[in-house]
Formats: sequence, structure tokens, C-alpha cells
Amino acid sequence: MIHSVKFKRVLFSIGVFVAICFCTFTYAQAQSPKFKVIAFYTAKNDRAHISYVHEANKWFPKIAQQYNFTYDSTSNWDNLNTKFLSQYQVVLFLDTRPEAPAQREAFRQYMENGGAWMGFHFAAFALNNSAFNQDWDWYHNDFLGSGEYKSNTWRPTSAILRVEAQKHPATKHLPETFKSSPNEWYRWKNDLKANPDIEILMSIDSSSFPLGTGPKPHEIWHSGYYPVVWTNKNYKMIYLNMGHNDIDYEGKTNKELSFTLANDTQNQFLIDALLWLGNGKKVKYNKRK
Repeated sequence: MIHSVKFKRVLFSIGVFVAICFCTFTYAQAQSPKFKVIAFYTAKNDRAHISYVHEANKWFPKIAQQYNFTYDSTSNWDNLNTKFLSQYQVVLFLDTRPEAPAQREAFRQYMENGGAWMGFHFAAFALNNSAFNQDWDWYHNDFLGSGEYKSNTWRPTSAILRVEAQKHPATKHLPETFKSSPNEWYRWKNDLKANPDIEILMSIDSSSFPLGTGPKPHEIWHSGYYPVVWTNKNYKMIYLNMGHNDIDYEGKTNKELSFTLANDTQNQFLIDALLWLGNGKKVKYNKRK
């Protein structure tokens, strides 16, 4: 009888131990991040872009904690190398692009080997005879598809955006149209709609016109078709034109007048886009001949 009681106690202890181990393992699994994000930025030119970078580097860590991924950021573009990038499933360009040939090649290889990317606003900017020449054909023509910058609206204003691909994982929770945060809107040299590799996710709805306040007439758009968010179907990527906060330049106070991430609908898109980029499912890369 004594042996039987001892045996039952041993079995009970083993059961408790197994249950604790299982719960610990399950908790560890639940807490391990789904994916890792690294954001590159420069934050040296244009107060509006610097403001957005600071805003993003406060907002994304909160979202990462909420949705169980990790968010790191760096202003050291030399980290754009194969060894460093191998630690991350998603790369963000918050305000600029890499300039050094080795950095550019590492990024191209990362994307062609199944990496994921999201770029904001000035990350797509290129204009010959400027500080950011169009000297990277793969990135601007093949990858982004947009080519050179052509013009922009001014002042930063909200636009009504039309969701053109409502079945895409990044736009699945969006209404047909919604009002964006204020932004400086770009247009591009290349016709993105004519590019079979490009899927346009959002464009400026015609109800937005006139868009911009000037004072220069060409800074106000009265008509036309302007894609503002798109993906290249050959890569796991999304570019969005947002990322330029409004700053009081005219009054010379440099006060922040608007914030990109103060818009719940737009933020839902960013969250869904990041979760899609980090879900581990790779897009089959179709190398051009």
C-alpha cells in the first residue's frame, strides 16, 4: 500500500513536470517573434522627411510589440550587406535609398533571393542633375518601375485615395476610398499602369482635385491619373508615396503641422502590408532576360 501511494505521487510529479514543460514551450513559441524588420534611414535632408523618420521610429516599435515581430532601425547604410540582411525578413527604406555600389548590389541580391521590402516617399526619388541622380536602373526602372521623379504637389494636403486592388492582402481591410494623411504627392516619368509587372494598389481619386494649394500653378493638380501605392509582382515589395509631414516653413517656425501616422485607416494598411511582407511566403522571382 505504501509503495502504491509513492508510485502515484511519482506519477503525479512527472505529470506536473510534463505540464510545466509543455506550458513553458508553448509560451516560448507564442512569444518568439514572427519575423524581424530592419529600417534604414538618413534623416539629414528636409525637415518634413526627418519628422516622418522620427515619427516612424516611435510608431513601428509599438506596432511590432502588438503584432509580435521585431523592429530595428539604423542610419548606417553600410549595414546594407549580405551578412547583416540575413538576420531580417523585411527591409524598410524610410526616407532615402542606398548610394554605394556594394550596398545597392547587396540589396538587389536580397530581393532577388526572396527578401521583402517597403519603401516610403523619398526612397523612390531620383532626378538627374540633382543630389539624387537616376543612376540605378535596376532599382528605379525594373524594381520600382517609376523611373525618374517628374513633379509634385505643394503644400502637403490630404487626398482621397482609391483602393484599386481590394483582394491584395495589404488592402483587404480598406474601404473603397479613404482620406489620407497630408502628404506631398509625387508623379513619375514612367507610366506604371502600362507596366505588366506592376500592380497598383492605390491611386488618387478624382474627387481629390484640385490637389495642392501652390502657390505655383504647377504645384496644384487638376486632373490626371496618379498611382501612390504599388507592388512589383516579381518581388515581395510595396512602395507608398506617403512619408512627408507638413512643416511650417512659410512662418519660419518649423513647427510640425501634420503627421503621416495619425490616420487609423492608412495605418491599418501599413500593418496589413507589413504582416504580408513578413509572412514567410516568397514571391517567385522571374529574372528578366
